[in-house]
Amino acid sequence: MPLRLLLAFVACTAASFAWAVPDVAKTAARIDELLAADHYGDAEPDGQSSQPEPLVDDATYLRRVSLDVIGKLPSPEQITQFALDPSADKRSKTVEKLLTNPHYGQNWSRYWRDVIYMRRSDERALFGQNATTAFLTQEFNKGTDWAEIARKFITAKGDISKNGECGIILAQMADPSNVTAEVSRIFMGVQIQCAQCHNHPFDRWKREQFHEMAAFFPRIAVRPSFQMGGRSFEVISLRRPVGKRSPADTEGAKLEHYMPDLENPEAEGTLMTPIFYATTQKLSLGASDEDRREKLAAWMTARGNHWFDKAFVNRMWGEMVGHGFQEPLDDLGPDRKPLAAKTFEFLSREFASSDYDHKWLVRVIAATKMYQRVSRPRHDTSDDQFAASCTQRLRGDQLFNALTSALGIDEAELERRRGGPKNALRAAANTPRGQINQTFGYDPSDRRDEIASSIPQALFLMNSPDINRAISARRGPLGQLLDKESDNEAVVLELYLRTLAREPKSSEVEKCLEHVRSTGNREAAFEDIQWALINSTEFLYRK
Repeated sequence: MPLRLLLAFVACTAASFAWAVPDVAKTAARIDELLAADHYGDAEPDGQSSQPEPLVDDATYLRRVSLDVIGKLPSPEQITQFALDPSADKRSKTVEKLLTNPHYGQNWSRYWRDVIYMRRSDERALFGQNATTAFLTQEFNKGTDWAEIARKFITAKGDISKNGECGIILAQMADPSNVTAEVSRIFMGVQIQCAQCHNHPFDRWKREQFHEMAAFFPRIAVRPSFQMGGRSFEVISLRRPVGKRSPADTEGAKLEHYMPDLENPEAEGTLMTPIFYATTQKLSLGASDEDRREKLAAWMTARGNHWFDKAFVNRMWGEMVGHGFQEPLDDLGPDRKPLAAKTFEFLSREFASSDYDHKWLVRVIAATKMYQRVSRPRHDTSDDQFAASCTQRLRGDQLFNALTSALGIDEAELERRRGGPKNALRAAANTPRGQINQTFGYDPSDRRDEIASSIPQALFLMNSPDINRAISARRGPLGQLLDKESDNEAVVLELYLRTLAREPKSSEVEKCLEHVRSTGNREAAFEDIQWALINSTEFLYRK
């Protein structure tokens, strides 16, 4: 091919690709236009109109987007550089930098780990948490699209210690009904399990449709596995009927799914054909496990199945903005109208057009004025929510990162001092991070207004030996700061930047300096100040 034709072909291909992938800035602007058209300026019952909040200042934006994208606080140096940057596009440039940070994949892998394992049916599923986190970290960081990640989860097999994509099946110990419920909930936002024993009480789904979906999963099983490193489990495909033993057999398993007879529970029930309820695509009885799950994965992630793109968009919007288009985040339903329906529909279609690029979606949401608005506390589910961002309580992992950053704690050193985990089953819980997650973690699928603070959480922050040790001016980073900096006002500034990722107000500086003067002990006074910042509501929330 002549060089000029080759160059023309490359140029046309690039232009076609650019046309196919929705433009971030235009998409973000369109979202704001749709929200403004639908929700601002209408008169309320009291005669007042609902007006959007102004955009946040730079410090608030940087803390917000850093926690949302990589799960970590910005450093004092990053805060200063961002504040001094005069460029108009510094916010979008910051998002790009964060998306290339390895902590991007780690942050979102931990989010989805909690989505999967918080609703586990068996404690033995904890064996797979670390592998699932590692798998998702790698996939998110290398830019694997969400559809491909979903397909890997649905079709997963093998040892769970090496194949983190087995997480959903493992968390439900391969029970066909439970796996059906979770696959539908996580990847489609549809609570199809509500139709397991009767027709869905709120949506059009029928009982038969749940069991037709479950017929894709009767040929999977989880069995113990013993590797060089110790005990594990593996997800396997069943190939032979009961009574004909093979290495892949599990005693008592059925190779087809039967819908139970509610009037006669002892009966075998009705034999069900594998049919995907969202599109009515089906397979014949007798299909192999691989064929069933591969076909279901392909049908579920196809561009024509809009439940798939809506489920992911609703979750990501809800996590970043503070409230979903529809809540709970994993309960969309065909017969219930979401808030800002036109915006939701538009963003979901654009996400599908991006080939399910999760980084593209993060870019778009972070670029909207909606995301960058001043936050308000949560209230009811009225459309007025789209006039402001919403305060978010930090997830356990985000809080742990914030603590280690603010206090200058080295996570690896802290774990070495603790001696590390002693039991593979409880490995995640026995680490310092795991203990924070046990105390402060919550199911990301739950409504945020149902997540309440607790006495154990308050006591942990007030009395934790590790936190008190880190705050100690004699042994911790605070002592190093006091030795290096003789100006008390400069110390106050540094503590606010480290802990709250912002400069203190003049009134806050004065209160802190007055406390130092009245205490008469510089070290003890600054220990009090740092302790107070760590225990503040502002530290615990992303606003």
